[in-house]
Amino acid sequence: MFDKLLIPIEEYINKNYYILFSDHFKKDWFDLLKQYNFSKYVIITDDNVYHFYKNLINQLENELSIAKILIRPAGEEFKHLKYTQEVFEDLIRWEIDRKSCIIALGGGVIGDFAGFIASTILRGIAFIQIPTTLLAMVDSSVGGKVAVNVDIGKNMVGSFYQPKVVLCNIDFLNTLPDKEWICGLAEIVKHSLLNKHVYQNFKNIVWNHPDYKKWDFSLWNQVIYESIKVKAEVVSKDEKESGLRSILNLGHTVAHAIESLTNYKVFSHGEAVSRGLVTALLLSKKKFQLSEEIINEVFKIMQLLKLPLDTADLDGSKIAEHLVYDKKNLHGKIKYIYLEDIGKPVYDQELDINDFLVVWQEQKKLFG
Repeated sequence: MFDKLLIPIEEYINKNYYILFSDHFKKDWFDLLKQYNFSKYVIITDDNVYHFYKNLINQLENELSIAKILIRPAGEEFKHLKYTQEVFEDLIRWEIDRKSCIIALGGGVIGDFAGFIASTILRGIAFIQIPTTLLAMVDSSVGGKVAVNVDIGKNMVGSFYQPKVVLCNIDFLNTLPDKEWICGLAEIVKHSLLNKHVYQNFKNIVWNHPDYKKWDFSLWNQVIYESIKVKAEVVSKDEKESGLRSILNLGHTVAHAIESLTNYKVFSHGEAVSRGLVTALLLSKKKFQLSEEIINEVFKIMQLLKLPLDTADLDGSKIAEHLVYDKKNLHGKIKYIYLEDIGKPVYDQELDINDFLVVWQEQKKLFG
């Protein structure tokens, strides 16, 4: 059983931290938090998480010097720059100092929002991630990217800011709704496409155990561990996305455009990423001759996981209008990640809008 994974970034940026994971919230995790000797803690969570995990929050209150619990409304639309001022003012009112720590207890939205707050209040205080969703465990809590949205684009205002530690309680998965499962599984599929060994292991698990809701702890432990490891190894070589780290955006350029077009209110992040991965595979066939056999194999995995592959009847030309606002773009050119083969992503490429429009029609013909 894996218990911890060290993010291997010490060599590059002189920082490292552990991701600890288990099937329950362990007593020695409380002991670890106490060892940091923070002056006070603030828990930032949302109303959904507070409802499900009030007992854990009470435990944290009893074990640590919790100054306040800040309960935010749940939802991507509340991860917006306009909501940060009231939080900053609350923290200042509560006399937060530079030896304080913010605990982000929730999914990716809370992790991004709380991490952004921590990275900017008093020019930066410590924060700890306790991800409660599969997506947050395998993706947003790992690698130190924190951000908020603005009206014209997703995650356009943010920073690179590493947590002190990430505590993954796999027990949290028991309360996930279907949309949250899709979010995490779409990112796991993406990570598997970036590493041949991880892809093969993941494919075997899905083909032999297609009902992921029946996976036992050992299977989840392997899937989560290997997915995190893929991201950690990329981050270790390029913390601030100057090149290689951009491969983690496979499928995300179109996904972000879908989310922006629909004002972040129609699709979960995973539903958008899943559709964006289909687009990326078809574009990779067009530009880099990614084999039909591999594409169909990946589609089969995604279908077994009940991930959406269709276009949701969205107009390709309207998606194209939002592609130009992606934060990875440079000099007005749309930067895109392709896949030459499993484990062989190609980054720093330009996307031809006409290619996208053709492929979007192909996707619609294949899946609706």
